[in-house]
Amino acid sequence: MIRGRFAPSPTGELHLGHARTALLAWLQVRESGGQFILRLEDLDSGRVRSGSSDGILRDLAWLGLNWDEGWDIGGPHGPYRQSERQDLYEAAASKLETYPCTCSRLEVLQAVSAPHGVEVRYPGTCRSGVTHAHRKAALRWRVPDLEVHVMDGFNGEVKENVARVVGDITVRRNDGAWAYQLACVVDDADMGITDVVRGADLLSSTARQALLFDALGANRPRFWHAPLLTDANGARLAKRSGALSLRQMREGGADPKALLRDVALGLSWQINAPCQPQDLLGQWQIWLERIASQR
Repeated sequence: MIRGRFAPSPTGELHLGHARTALLAWLQVRESGGQFILRLEDLDSGRVRSGSSDGILRDLAWLGLNWDEGWDIGGPHGPYRQSERQDLYEAAASKLETYPCTCSRLEVLQAVSAPHGVEVRYPGTCRSGVTHAHRKAALRWRVPDLEVHVMDGFNGEVKENVARVVGDITVRRNDGAWAYQLACVVDDADMGITDVVRGADLLSSTARQALLFDALGANRPRFWHAPLLTDANGARLAKRSGALSLRQMREGGADPKALLRDVALGLSWQINAPCQPQDLLGQWQIWLERIASQR
């Protein structure tokens, strides 16, 4: 059975970009008769906003989306809040070859062997076991030197040698918080997620997560990284850029059916009237084929 998920972070309010990602993930699952899971990625406690998780539930329900498991209704694969799953991350990390790392980000940036491009490669300074005794240590995974191949449903084949592009990956930060890459993989594996539909901004994480799935002996899900929703100037919609939130629209009296129609039109679906999510069933495969033809 297909099992998909939507995994927002409670660090702010959802916006239209989130609505589109949630809709796509929901459609992909519902068209296949699968199960849709809500997971809260709240590991970064310093950025979590009070009431945000409840607001996410209200926004999704307002849009007409439903789910089979989640932090509000529970389920057989809970808990569904990452902050309550620390023991699972600890157990997973114990299966990896890791070492303590006390390098600061500035030191990594200044390292001769660290390229200053889109990605910053960790140069392996602490690999030998020499660390700064007075500093708190992060935990890094010794990434194998091999090329990873992943077939993405929207973008085709993704190839990356993680060791050469980013080096050894942090799995636990020096403040004790488990890193996104590890937590996401552990949760997807534990919850039996078969398909991950998310934004193209996370495409760069795909090879790293695939490598972690392999290292932990877990089945990789299929990946689908959808093009990002942008504003009139072509800029990505994001919390930090002040994109209008779903809460503001909801409390301002916006019609969620009209909003979904606009999202559908943004996906080049010829929907000319306000609609509910179930009205869009059957469109996923059409859109997938259109995206594939444009590659």
